[in-house]
Amino acid sequence: MRKIIFFAVLVMMVSSAGAQFSVSTDKRYLLKDNKPFFWMGDTAWQLFNTLTREEADKYLHIRSEQGFTVIQAVAASMHSGGSVNAYGDSLLIDNDPAKPNDKYFKMVDDVIDRAAFYHLNIALFITWASGPQTYTVENAAAYATWVAKRYRNKTNLIWMLGGDNTPPKEDLPFWNAMGNAIMKETGGKAVISYHCKPNDKGSAEWFRNEPWFSFNSFQNGHCRDQPLYDKMSTSYNALPVKPQIDTEPIYEDHPVCFDAENEGTSNAYDVRQYAYIELFAGAFGHTYGCHDVWQMYSPKRPAINGAHFYWYDALELPGARQMKFVRRLMESHPILDRVPDQSLIAERNNCAAERVQATRGKDYIFVYTTAGKSFTVNPAKLKASKLKASWYDPRNGDVKDVGIIPNKAKRFTPPSQGYGKDWVLVLDDAARNYKI
Repeated sequence: MRKIIFFAVLVMMVSSAGAQFSVSTDKRYLLKDNKPFFWMGDTAWQLFNTLTREEADKYLHIRSEQGFTVIQAVAASMHSGGSVNAYGDSLLIDNDPAKPNDKYFKMVDDVIDRAAFYHLNIALFITWASGPQTYTVENAAAYATWVAKRYRNKTNLIWMLGGDNTPPKEDLPFWNAMGNAIMKETGGKAVISYHCKPNDKGSAEWFRNEPWFSFNSFQNGHCRDQPLYDKMSTSYNALPVKPQIDTEPIYEDHPVCFDAENEGTSNAYDVRQYAYIELFAGAFGHTYGCHDVWQMYSPKRPAINGAHFYWYDALELPGARQMKFVRRLMESHPILDRVPDQSLIAERNNCAAERVQATRGKDYIFVYTTAGKSFTVNPAKLKASKLKASWYDPRNGDVKDVGIIPNKAKRFTPPSQGYGKDWVLVLDDAARNYKI
């Protein structure tokens, strides 16, 4: 018991000593402690309402070691049975949003603090719109005020509203009431977004001009080869400018388009494609997901939509382990310099299955080729006369040196081609010493 009490004090100290999230001055990226922050997320939707504290600790520890930085978790239940956690505590008293249950949120407290101990941040979904709660402007504001007051001093929180929801016009007032309540209780310091459905244009479709709305969130619908890069491009160029991210991509080990019989089950290659293409198309970070993990499938719970592995085994699926290579590449070069730029390549309009996507900073270029297709790059936007070229392997993080080349248009052929043979070309100013 003494060890548990000491640990609780320790994690409280860790969680209160960090820095607040903010948006960069150009409105393209998130910062923490005024430094570039890379969002490498995981969808642990049912973390608060299915796992015990010990199970949550195991999950957080592993994801931290794997290089994740953000855990997306839902306070309210995603299902019609209501939110009741592993200890039998319900989210709300009398299922009334104006009456949050302190006992339930003690578990949420502990998970947020434990995440901070592991240097993880929580994207806290305070609602899930398809759940059983009925919101009004009044009780929505009351609920958001209560939660924001409880967590206003937590510095490892990003706030999320909605939850798999396309808001009809008549619902906008209570979502705005929630967002405004959080901003008021946090002194305007909260970073907040809204989670929409797959066919939407991103949550900025409804909230771009709202003062509480910090970044645009997409969902891609769990199908292969969707041209979300087009939505990203449209959103990137819209005004007022907002950072953007896919907070629900195709999950690993998920029935593709919810049709395993005809479409099969998604794999590591599927999740890698979305990560690199969306980042290079202008996303500030990326969220990974696993079908077995989001629902915390275990012997204690029935599988939803054909889950195959218990959550604690699924944590080690190859796609999850490969996300650290995404983060490694993106953090190896100046983050805030980076912009999407398809004008760098001749093959700028390939279909999704053969997509070639380009992004650049002031002195570097990344080009992702989905199926190892050859492509031509014109790097003239870089000022350097000599460039260092290399291939980055998304499967294992290996770097294959190509050599020093002149700054002029050149055709590149990746080391391998075909299904699952994706590669990233890295071109650096030869005078710089970037290390991946």
